[in-house]
Amino acid sequence: MNKKVLVTGGAGYIGSHVVRQLGEAGYDVVVYDNCSTGSPQSVLHGKLIVGDLADTDHLHQVFANHEFSAVLHFAASISVPESLAHPLDYYANNTCNTLNLLRCCSIMGIKQLIFSSTAAVYGEVESNPVTESTPTQPINPYGRSKLMSEWLIQDYAAASDLRYVILRYFNVAGAEPGGRLGQRLPKVTHLIGSACDAALKRRSQVAIFGTDFSTPDGTGIRDYIHVEDLATAHLDALRYLEQGGNSEILNCGYGQGYSVRQVMERVKAISGVDFPVIETCRRPGDPECVTACADKIRKVLDWQPKYNDLDTIVSTTLKWEMQREGFASSNFGVETPATSIGLAVRGNAASV
Repeated sequence: MNKKVLVTGGAGYIGSHVVRQLGEAGYDVVVYDNCSTGSPQSVLHGKLIVGDLADTDHLHQVFANHEFSAVLHFAASISVPESLAHPLDYYANNTCNTLNLLRCCSIMGIKQLIFSSTAAVYGEVESNPVTESTPTQPINPYGRSKLMSEWLIQDYAAASDLRYVILRYFNVAGAEPGGRLGQRLPKVTHLIGSACDAALKRRSQVAIFGTDFSTPDGTGIRDYIHVEDLATAHLDALRYLEQGGNSEILNCGYGQGYSVRQVMERVKAISGVDFPVIETCRRPGDPECVTACADKIRKVLDWQPKYNDLDTIVSTTLKWEMQREGFASSNFGVETPATSIGLAVRGNAASV
């Protein structure tokens, strides 16, 4: 069986974890990434080709030079606030570039595609947990650009031999437990990364955007999934398609929601740092509560997550971020010099 696959956006946070797992599973991987947010250092397996999906001539040449059995499509812009400020850029990068990729798949006869989508396609849901049949009503350009990409894939598949798995991610966090991979963005925007930055004194405080939601503690609730479990879901999806599986749309989450305040408390407890937290108004485009029903992915792909634990997600993030700062670590646990960054982390912090 041909095991050469193309991974767009494979130098990014999630894509690089998938590339590593693909390489370890024996796949021949070609990464296509413009490295605007991804890093060549994160590509631990295969070949990196620096290129943009908007450069259709270059993209066509890459397809012509390789015989791919499948495509895994991660390349996208992913910030909700940024999408509200620059919606046309999001439709160009997310939706139009997906169209460019599908045209290449059509010309080269690619029959297997895995697409990186998002729970943002659901918008403000009426009930939780969210199933794949929950109405899609995105409330920001990011979610709409991803939903439009899903429609492109579905419509093309209906008119061709393409089979796909669309994976709708909930809130991805954590890092590879061995410390080889994590998020490399210079400015972290997601909650767990921001809180870890505050624990490491990289930022002076962390903001809670909205304390008047109809939730137990007034802050938004999200379903956090460890990036390693999410990466495994992609390999499971690829094997599923290789075995002749039908096209599917699957949620990727644990079905367990945590509020913003709960996340802050766990980062403080595990790091041992009581960093400042400020409360401010809601951000446009932020839903109140979104958690996943993951029954379908477990049934269809026999997906078996290994890191379904908030403390593990926080601990691996802290380990990765401290490693980037040049500090040694143990268990999760951090061996100081604590005085260098104001940390006082206990060796058994992960079990607190």
